[in-house]
Amino acid sequence: MADDDPSAAAPSFRRVVLKISGEGFIHAGERGIATDAVLHLARQTAAAAGHGVQMAVVIGGGNILRGAQFSANTSAVHEATAHYMGMLATVINGLALQDSLESLGCDTRLMTAMRIDGVAEPYIRRRARRHLEKGRIIILAAGTGSPFVTTDTAAAQRALELDADVLLKATRVDGVYSADPEKNPHAVLYSELSYDDVRRQNLRVMDPEAITKCMEYAMPILVFNFRKAGNIEAAVLGRRVGTLVHSAEALERAKTEQP
Repeated sequence: MADDDPSAAAPSFRRVVLKISGEGFIHAGERGIATDAVLHLARQTAAAAGHGVQMAVVIGGGNILRGAQFSANTSAVHEATAHYMGMLATVINGLALQDSLESLGCDTRLMTAMRIDGVAEPYIRRRARRHLEKGRIIILAAGTGSPFVTTDTAAAQRALELDADVLLKATRVDGVYSADPEKNPHAVLYSELSYDDVRRQNLRVMDPEAITKCMEYAMPILVFNFRKAGNIEAAVLGRRVGTLVHSAEALERAKTEQP
């Protein structure tokens, strides 16, 4: 196989957790599910998995419903109930992604933190690891199964439970900026940050609980733009995309190793 054949490239990671928000299932400004957007995600995910990396995908459901949109002061729906509704939205997205991946020939398993036996397996850590070892792409829905916990935190939790090498945070911008790049054209894109940098500057990467979990166990986070074709594949191959968030020690070591 020729060296310039992209399929010959070896992944930089053995196992990854990919967090995709509900934005990945729609076009900008829309709600619901856009089948072509889901297929775009599926193609990217399949291409990345084709390099032999074990992939677990944690999905959000904000394209359908966010539990947090129901205020305790303005809604007859209890806030905890609203969060469970949001978890069910992630299951809907999971079913769409599963079928899209399987239409491309991928072997998948949809696993949920809430028991919905008619459509998905219950999430059991050992079973999930076994699926990964067999080369299946696992889709993890329903967050942690508990209300008042974001899917970002669920992604951090699953990355730690499954001994992932990196948490890939797919977003609609090119990485972590000093300010919102959609509002401030002068915002600076960072190539690397420490967890402390993120917390001190209150940067929009993931929610604080997710950052704290990753910091405590030194789980690196790679934030990148999933809308650019090929970026998920580039990320698992270790190419320079997005922003890498890791420990201050790793950041300093990377600086000293630069030519």
